[in-house]
Amino acid sequence: MLLGLKVILFLALHLLPGMKSSMVNLNNNGYDGIVIAINPNVTEDEKLIQNIKEMVTEASVYLFHATKRRVYFRTVNILIPMTWKSKSEYLMPKQESYDQADVIVANPYLKYGDDPYTLQYGQCGEKGQYIHFTPNFLLSNNLPIYGSRGRVFVHEWAHLRWGVFDEYNEDRPFYISSKNTVEATRCSTRITGKNMVFQCQGGSCITKPCRRDSQTGLYKAKCTFIPEKSQTARESIMFMQSLDSVTEFCTAKTHNTEAPNLQNKMCNRRSTWDVIMASDDFQNASPMTGRNLPPLPTFSLLKAKQRVVCLVLDKSGSMNSEFRLLRMNQAAEVYLIQIIEKGSLVGMVTFESSATIQNNLIELTDENTYQNITANLPQVAGGGTSICSGLKAGFQVITQSGQSTSGSEIVLLTDGEDDKISSCFAEVKRSGAIIHTIALGPSAAKELEALSNMTGGHRFFAHKDINGLIDAFSRVSSRSGNITQQAIQLESKALNITGGKWIIGTVPVDSTVGDDTFFVVTWTIQKPEILLQDPKGKKYKTSDFREEKLNIRSARLQIPGIAETGTWTYSLHNNYENSQMLTVTVTTRARSPTTLPVIVNSHMSQNTAHYPSPMIVYARVSQGFLPVLGINVTAFIETEDGHQVILELRDNGAGADIVKNDGIYSRYFTHYHGNGRYSLKVHAQARKSTARLSLRQQNKALYIPGYIDNDKIILNPPRPEVKDDMAEAEVEDFSRLTSGGSFTVSGAPPPGDNTHVFPPSKITDLEAKFKEDHIQLSWTAPGNVLDEGKAKSYIIRISKHFLNRQEDFDNATLVNTSSLIPKGAGSIENFEFKQELSKIENGTKFYIAIRAINEANLVSEISNIAQATKLILPQEPSVPALGTKISGIRLAILGLAVILSVF
Repeated sequence: MLLGLKVILFLALHLLPGMKSSMVNLNNNGYDGIVIAINPNVTEDEKLIQNIKEMVTEASVYLFHATKRRVYFRTVNILIPMTWKSKSEYLMPKQESYDQADVIVANPYLKYGDDPYTLQYGQCGEKGQYIHFTPNFLLSNNLPIYGSRGRVFVHEWAHLRWGVFDEYNEDRPFYISSKNTVEATRCSTRITGKNMVFQCQGGSCITKPCRRDSQTGLYKAKCTFIPEKSQTARESIMFMQSLDSVTEFCTAKTHNTEAPNLQNKMCNRRSTWDVIMASDDFQNASPMTGRNLPPLPTFSLLKAKQRVVCLVLDKSGSMNSEFRLLRMNQAAEVYLIQIIEKGSLVGMVTFESSATIQNNLIELTDENTYQNITANLPQVAGGGTSICSGLKAGFQVITQSGQSTSGSEIVLLTDGEDDKISSCFAEVKRSGAIIHTIALGPSAAKELEALSNMTGGHRFFAHKDINGLIDAFSRVSSRSGNITQQAIQLESKALNITGGKWIIGTVPVDSTVGDDTFFVVTWTIQKPEILLQDPKGKKYKTSDFREEKLNIRSARLQIPGIAETGTWTYSLHNNYENSQMLTVTVTTRARSPTTLPVIVNSHMSQNTAHYPSPMIVYARVSQGFLPVLGINVTAFIETEDGHQVILELRDNGAGADIVKNDGIYSRYFTHYHGNGRYSLKVHAQARKSTARLSLRQQNKALYIPGYIDNDKIILNPPRPEVKDDMAEAEVEDFSRLTSGGSFTVSGAPPPGDNTHVFPPSKITDLEAKFKEDHIQLSWTAPGNVLDEGKAKSYIIRISKHFLNRQEDFDNATLVNTSSLIPKGAGSIENFEFKQELSKIENGTKFYIAIRAINEANLVSEISNIAQATKLILPQEPSVPALGTKISGIRLAILGLAVILSVF
């Protein structure tokens, strides 16, 4: 059961914790509710909307044929940003928002490239995050490079909706096939073309023969596969949708299992069509009968509205315990003063057995309006718990202020049990409101999260310390896509300090942030002494921190202007004779509207898990749309009884992590500690200039350098070049904290039960090469339990035949690994052995695979298949055409210098 481990993931959208709440539904073969959102920073352009409509309309027909008459696009919502002018045809959005859109239209960061791509980091078959198109891609003529926009959209939709992967590989564009031919990495192999190196200068280019590397037998760098313009192959859309003949996905019959691409790596060499057919969409989607095409898509233009938020806060009797009322007020105050964006409309409701409207919607414009709302935070707790009463009063606050509940947000915080919560589910659905839920303590209503799930809101769980609540409130940020408006947490720390003791900490403030910066200290019994020093030595004392009049035991300092860049140092002295809990929270915003800050978004792979299903922790660290590499990312997972698990997340392309160095840090979570709610918090930190910014994107439409048309090479305009020293740019030291929301576990063993049920994770990066008569292997070590700990041993097998099945592996020759002692998970393993099977002649090829065994004798899945070829090239290497034998002669056309014009 566990050896064929498959993790079912439902992933979050960029900038949102928890499960992504896409509004797309498939009904009677048609996709409804697709959201395409335009970023607020995109210049208003009517042509952009028109081209989006044309792209989707074309894509619908292409998709219909590609899926053999199964699905098409029926209804699409285009979300217009608030920054654009209002028009009579623009409708009011419901729960549609930029942050939960399926497709976003936004400028590229650093103006690098217009490659369409899909943010995708789940396992095979799992939905992606979003598709990103740039305005330039949608407005320019990209037909020679990517093919039509409709075809590109279908390529990206397959990434997003069905979790398939690209069938090309820019890092390994060629491989040696089992037939001893040098092949371009593609699907299917029926797509024809030629391999060449071309050098362009000015307005002309020359081509040169591709030369082979003596170690690998493959072509050296800059050798490129140029496809024939005219093809007969109909597949595959995930390789080169730009070819006119390509109208299908690769099937089991046409799939190239040998190609070293991400589809084969992630999906165990299954074809894209097999993965698509296994998706939920296709379980009940039969082909449409008849010969007619589906109806054209219908489009609705929605214009984002002013943000409307109503706090619905529990003040029942149970809020008296464990300082809960105090902690709620402290966190709500941070939210109102530091987190929510200026210009938002905010109301407040408190509830126990009944609900009370504390204030209708107030526009946050200055300090007075903040004070008017915070003054209504409840000071006394008592009574029962009626969550539905609170929600209904929240709806009333919104409508009484002349706003629609549709698209408005409610932040619901409660610690109480309520068995009648389901009685208002129907009204909640009708309202169109987005409900974010915060469960405080272990007794909060068990159906609470259903409210978030049905409305596309966040879900959080907070245990005992104030930080869990502040972290939750901090993630309920703007959904408009304007990152520079959003509050960013730099510090969130709870400290239990003994009487009379000092504690010292540091917080780096990097140059991408510093506006609207707050340092907040809270306490449970007596105010501590506070000292704060900026990077230039300026000091702030306790008297500089403002203590609110509501007696909620918090003191706040807003740094004037822009906070100094560098390391800030804080010191807290517990003046009380006994221990007390002190907390430090630091929030800030982007330094300027044109500065994109580094942000961190985290979530679990599932909102609910049933043991023994493993889960994955994800954290994406980015600046704009570019990944940030080389930093320390730590996940803190806490249970209802306060038990905490700490995991160091990795971006090494092994274990739970799909792609190395893509800024997505991942790790399996298997440390179940009983049933109930768990919370996730992530800290990302860059120290000593180890962070760097990568300009590479994954899962994108393939850029086509040119075509061969009637034996003539026609090159496309060159793509923007990235110099080697710019491919990775340094990022200064920074610190970020974020909540990843909550998840619920059932069926878990009691705490302390350490029964091993998980095998080591699959090895996915096995590499092999010959060194004289020895074969050298390298791979990333898995763990004893998935990607944690240390495996007990390895099984390595070798064959002259491709190891395509489990039986192939079992029947292959066993390699002696008695001297191989496994290292800890994440370490690089190296192993060398001599193959004694037979005489190894020039051109001999071996296939090698590996499995790991743990202490419970559970065995990992078979690794990727590595290939080692014994190759001795002549001094003047031959240059075969695509698909010719390695020993073949060079292609005559490639021996010529051809002058080409670039248009």
